This record gives sequence, structure tokens and C-alpha cells, in this order.
Amino acid sequence: MTDRKAELAANLAQVEERIVSACAAAGRKREEVTLIVVTKTYPASDVRILHQLGVRHVAENRDQDAAPKVAACADLSLTWHFVGQLQTNKVRSVTSYADVVQSVDRAKLVTALSVAAVRGDRELGCLIQVALDAESGERGERGGVAPDGVEELAAAVDAAPGLRLDGLMTVAPLAGEYAGRQRAAFDRLMEISSRLRAGHPAANMVSAGMSGDLEDAVAAGATHVRVGTAVLGVRPRLG
Repeated sequence: MTDRKAELAANLAQVEERIVSACAAAGRKREEVTLIVVTKTYPASDVRILHQLGVRHVAENRDQDAAPKVAACADLSLTWHFVGQLQTNKVRSVTSYADVVQSVDRAKLVTALSVAAVRGDRELGCLIQVALDAESGERGERGGVAPDGVEELAAAVDAAPGLRLDGLMTVAPLAGEYAGRQRAAFDRLMEISSRLRAGHPAANMVSAGMSGDLEDAVAAGATHVRVGTAVLGVRPRLG
């Protein structure tokens, strides 16, 4: 086993232990929570090692990094999640490889994703990114639609050819009433998810929690956690 493989295996084991413990504390089954490893800034060689170690869901946040990495790993059975803020001029590229876009936050993006998905003969999973730090009608500091805009945007995704409404995503906000209150933020997301599922029962995916707060997300009911640093180490600075 190479040094890097041993390092990643040890880190994965620690993250797995945290998820198992969090599920047990919340009275949930381990299989209710899917680990997505955020591989941004790390090379395709790490993705290949992660696949050898059993990881099947990976995430990227920049198309210019993701596209060549996906191509280099095309022989692997992986589900690719795009989690970054997405500009419409990158949609065609992202739609060619992403299985799920977790950062849908405006109607213009829904339209662009739909056109690209139909053109590429693909069905693209979409999560509405909820900004818990945004006022009505505004977008969040790190992207996302205000809570009162979720239903309208979800309806647009649901009606768009080539798109599949999978659920919701959030990032714990750095400002506003939920700053430093991750559990409260994730509980709020679950309330919004419950309302969404009343009209869209299949939209049951809830992506929340990262390396520092995955326990809070699991306790609240998240179905997917996005973990980068705890698995891959402290990220290199982007040039």
C-alpha cells in the first residue's frame, strides 16, 4: 500500500467512525447517510485511490478542474456531484459529466441546465441550494436561494425537460441568525425539505454538513454529507 493510499484509508476510517457514531446517536441506520468526498484541488490519482477504497460519490466545485479529472477517471464507476456556484457559460460542460448539480439557485440556471441536458440526452439530478442567510428575493453570500423562493424554483426544475428534482442542499451560513448554529441551520433545512416533499415526494435528498459539522447534519436528518478536508487533508492553496 502506498503512503497516500494508507493516509486516505486511515482518514476515511475516521470519517466512517464519525458517521456511524452520529447515526447511532440520532437513532438512524448507517445506510441512511451517503458520504460524498469533495475532491476539489486534489488530483485524479486521489480519486482513483478513493475508488479503490470504496468511495462511489465525489464532488467538485470548479468546472475547469472537474472536467479533466472526470475524463481521467472515466473508466471508474462514480457518481459526480457539482457543488460550486455555477455560471451559465459553464453549464454545457458541467452537464456533460455531472450526475447531480447541488447548487441550483436561480431560474436562469434551471433553463440553461435543461437546454444542455436535453441536447446531451441526459437526465440531470438537481438540488435547490438554500441560503439560510438570504433575505426574501436575494441570493446568499455563498450562493443559494432564500427559503421563500425554494418552492417556485423547485417547480421550475420539476417542469424542466432533462432535469430531475432530487431535493435540497445548504452550506451552514457564516452570517445572519444561523451563524455558528449549524444544528439549528440544518433543522431549518429539514423543515423546508418536509414542506417540499409534500408536493414533490421523490425530492427526498438533503445534502448538508461538511468536515467540521457532519454530526450536526446527521442529527438533523441529512441524507448526504460532503466531506473534503477530513478525508484528503488540508487543501493546497489555489493559484
